[in-house]
Amino acid sequence: MLERRLVELSRTAYQRDIITYTDFMNLNEQNILHTLPKDQLYTRVVSFGGYEMAERQMAAFIPDALYLRYGKKELLPEEIDYPFITLRISPLNRKFAEELTHRDYLGAILNLGIERSKTGDILVRDREALLFVHADVAAYIQDTLCRVRHTSVSLSEITDAEFDCQPDYEEIRGTVASIRLDALLALAFSSSRTRLTGLIEGAKVFVNGKLITSNGYQPAEGDIISVRGMGKFRFESAGQKTRKNRISVVIQKYI
Repeated sequence: MLERRLVELSRTAYQRDIITYTDFMNLNEQNILHTLPKDQLYTRVVSFGGYEMAERQMAAFIPDALYLRYGKKELLPEEIDYPFITLRISPLNRKFAEELTHRDYLGAILNLGIERSKTGDILVRDREALLFVHADVAAYIQDTLCRVRHTSVSLSEITDAEFDCQPDYEEIRGTVASIRLDALLALAFSSSRTRLTGLIEGAKVFVNGKLITSNGYQPAEGDIISVRGMGKFRFESAGQKTRKNRISVVIQKYI
C-alpha cells in the first residue's frame, strides 16, 4: 500500500507540476521509498526532517519543471517548503518541572489522538523539547497540549530564523581492520562485532534511511548510520593506516 501511495504522489507531482509530500516516515518506510525501482517514479524525490540528522523524514516529490524554474540542480529545504513546523514545548515553571523524556512527550502527543505519521523527531534538551509536526495538526496541538506527565507546559512556534538545531555529538576516534559496517558499529557502541552482527541480520540497521543486512557493507564518509533501539552516528572520515595495518576512523555519535 505504501509503495502504491508513493508512486501515486510522484505521478501527481509530474502531471500537475507541483510538489507533493508524504507524511513523516520512519526508517522502514524510508527504506521502502529508497528501494523503489527508479522507473516507477515520475519525479525526483528529496527527504528532510527539519535538521541534518533527523530520523523521521518527509519525502517531497519534485517535478523537473520546478528545477528548471529555479535554474538549479538542487533545491534547498526552504525552497521545497515542507508542510511541517517546529514547536517548542516549555514548562510553565522550570523550578518544579520534571525531568521529562522523549517517551513522555511522545505519549502526551499521541494521547491527543494525533497519528504518529503527523509528527517527526522530538528533541529533548534543557527541560524543553522541540517537536517537528505536520502543519495540519500544529494548531490543534498548541491549543490542547497543556500537560506532560505532571508538568504544565506551554507551546510556541519557532521560526526558521530562530531555529538552530545543531545536534550534539560525541566524537569517537579509533581503528578498524576494514571499513565495514559491523566494524564501525562495534566502535560506535563499544560492543562486540558478534552481537552487532545479529542486529544487522535482524533488519535493525539503516544507512541514510536504507535498510542494510550485509555485515560487509562499506559505508562512505558522511553516511548516517541508524540502529533501531540504540541510536545513530555519522561516519565522518577514514585516515591513514597504523603500523598494525589498521585504519584510523572518526565517527560522530549523536547524543
